[in-house]
Amino acid sequence: MTSTKVISEEKIAFDINNIRNDFPILSRKVNGKPLIYLDSGATAQKPKQVIDAIEKYYSEQNANIHRAVHRLSQDITTIYENARTTVQKHINAKHVHEIIFTHGTTESINLVATTFGKKFVNAGDEILITEMEHHSNILPWQQLCEEKNAVLKVVPINSEGELIMDEFKKLLSAKTKIVAITHTSNTLGTINPIKEIISLAHANNIPVLVDGAQSIPHTKVNVQELDADFYCFSGHKVFGPTGVGVLYGKEEWLRKLPNYQVGGGTIKTVSFAKTEYADIPLRFEAGTPNIEGGIGLAVALDYINNIGFENISAYEHELLEYATEKLSVVEGLKIIGTSKNKASVISFVIDKIHPYDIGVILDQLGIAVRTGHHCTQPIMDKFGIPGTVRASLAFYNTKDEIDELVKGITKAKQMLR
Repeated sequence: MTSTKVISEEKIAFDINNIRNDFPILSRKVNGKPLIYLDSGATAQKPKQVIDAIEKYYSEQNANIHRAVHRLSQDITTIYENARTTVQKHINAKHVHEIIFTHGTTESINLVATTFGKKFVNAGDEILITEMEHHSNILPWQQLCEEKNAVLKVVPINSEGELIMDEFKKLLSAKTKIVAITHTSNTLGTINPIKEIISLAHANNIPVLVDGAQSIPHTKVNVQELDADFYCFSGHKVFGPTGVGVLYGKEEWLRKLPNYQVGGGTIKTVSFAKTEYADIPLRFEAGTPNIEGGIGLAVALDYINNIGFENISAYEHELLEYATEKLSVVEGLKIIGTSKNKASVISFVIDKIHPYDIGVILDQLGIAVRTGHHCTQPIMDKFGIPGTVRASLAFYNTKDEIDELVKGITKAKQMLR
């Protein structure tokens, strides 16, 4: 990512072999070729520690939480709530009750858009997002604006894929009710100056929601240092299970928001005359949660913390620089997203070849990349392209895999021209 620390080849080779052994799927073959997985931006692979934790839950610990006095329920309730504490400590939230488990980033954003919008957004108000947002951080706000007759304002990006900060400052106004912005672009790899953005918004008494789905796997996020009002991420992007995510919200904001979904687990007392709801975070967690997901997420966070984010960041930065250098010399290839501050994501197009066709040929070679608009159609419109090929790198990838990617692209070009 942004780190400039260089790890020696000997240290990298030693570490990477141990790490890759932790990911069972990396040993399989696809179309008779060793799998080269370059699609971690869509979903990251899972270490055996996470897989084992989920198997243990179903084989030894399975029970519902918060609902019974029997031993299994009490034990798994403790384990699940300890997982919440693990998340709290990982992102340095001030209070454990500021951590709400959701189904993922998408639900986290929808939760805030629905509840915040219900209470604080009226006709004529403005919501500020950016041109690089994932659809999941566009559609909930767009729908809210349609329902409330509010106005959706969009901060543009430049040709490098960076926010035009002067435009951001101009768009902040007394009408702005909330800023919703990605920390790291899933398509461009751009890392936004979130701390500066939050500071500018707060100077105008405007809260900020951060979509952290693509930043959490690569960097150590400190929500108190950022001063984020809301921060969202998904378990499956950070080497944990699918179907679980996190909404961090400052206590002061969570207490102001109305209910999202209601039902079992969200109440203190119920009668036909009146219902008294539970305190946060349970007030926002209706029904039986993804228990094994929460447990697996905590194990995944422990796993990457054991590796160390300084090591992860430095290694992924080295992979990014290596891949950028190798791909830049491929004739006809253009990288989309060249921000100076960038995560280990490379999107590219090749003259006169559709991204889908490249992806199909690479798959035949065992190389998994993403093709299409990556749920960021406004970015494709900005650059006047139908889509890109995206290689999203993680700390379990290698330079040899990048070399194979370049060879695969060269073969695809020969076949398609």
